[in-house]
Amino acid sequence: MTDTTPRHELRLYDSATQVDATAWDALLARQSRPTPFMRHAYLAALEASGSATAHTGWAPRYFTLWQGSTLQAACALYLKAHSYGEYVFDWAWADAHERHGLRYYPKAVVAVPFTPVPGSRLLARGDASRAALLRALLDWAREAGLSSLHLLFAADDDLAAARAAGLLARHQVQFHWHNRHPQSAASFADFDDFLASLAQDKRKKIRQERRRVHDAGVSFRVLRGHEITAADWDFFYRCYQRTYLEHGNPPYLRRAFFRLMQEHLPEAWVLFVAERGGRQIASSLIAVNANPSGVGSEKSLISTAYGRYWGALERVDCLHFEACYYQPIAWCIAQDVHRFEGGAQGEHKMARALMPVPAASAHWLAHPAFARAIDDYLAREDSQLSLYLRELRRRSPFRAADGAA
Repeated sequence: MTDTTPRHELRLYDSATQVDATAWDALLARQSRPTPFMRHAYLAALEASGSATAHTGWAPRYFTLWQGSTLQAACALYLKAHSYGEYVFDWAWADAHERHGLRYYPKAVVAVPFTPVPGSRLLARGDASRAALLRALLDWAREAGLSSLHLLFAADDDLAAARAAGLLARHQVQFHWHNRHPQSAASFADFDDFLASLAQDKRKKIRQERRRVHDAGVSFRVLRGHEITAADWDFFYRCYQRTYLEHGNPPYLRRAFFRLMQEHLPEAWVLFVAERGGRQIASSLIAVNANPSGVGSEKSLISTAYGRYWGALERVDCLHFEACYYQPIAWCIAQDVHRFEGGAQGEHKMARALMPVPAASAHWLAHPAFARAIDDYLAREDSQLSLYLRELRRRSPFRAADGAA
């Protein structure tokens, strides 16, 4: 039988600057779940700013599969010297390897650094090219003698390719807000309409929290895209940096990264600035899936918003909730954005109507015994996660189907 499988040429690069940006972004736009965090400008800025480089433990490798002059598949892979900034925690796996005299690092991670946002990871023109790309990754990992390959926060078609290739699946919970009435599925008309969909105790709590911020004399400015000036970015970075330093860590992202965002990807950002008495006191930053030109504010061009960073220079009761949840949700309703992803962890988000949704990753372990042990562990973890999800959904913040408050 003649082999009719299309042949691909593998080209491997160690810098985003070597990858054709137009071809990369065009391929990303074809995917089932593109995000701004996989845009060429975003990945290149991580590298150029010194935020994600070999020096910080994120050595980039860009895998591309070509047929002639056509880019058929591509992904961003990082050789990792640690497990920081991934949000899929495998410290116990690393420790087990070390205790048995096996090296866990470096490992290979297909992910967006510091970004626990589900989205397309194996960019491809079709299933055959996606499978070929994954085979190339696995072959390379084996030849390099790596302990493991990890595909983090992947889209469904990526996970399907991983299952077919025998990778292990791992699941966790995130919290997302959806712009629809739980009963009718219609979009919310405004924030009050959203509040009316909630149970009385949740509705009352949100109103109390918002009132505390208002009574403290805090107001907000909302800036999008080119409206965000260099001074605004500077203020945001002071807030962002302070949050990390208060927790005893330097921030993952450097100021130069956001300078590059302002220059090359401004349309992907919305900034909420809190002010009191003529002073800026806090800010929160969200990303959006926006039209590439960034022109205009056409509502239909934004499908998803992603809560990312926040920080405050002054303490105000409930300011975090206002800046990170209520202001973005109100903005999403006004812009008819379908979904606001609040990120990983934090059951407190459910009280603000961010509901639990599963997110998944896929993992290949080189050592057969460790692969079997981790497969068993993940099966038990999945069982507990299913119980956890059922319990969370039982605690829905929305009004009962009969309309009772």
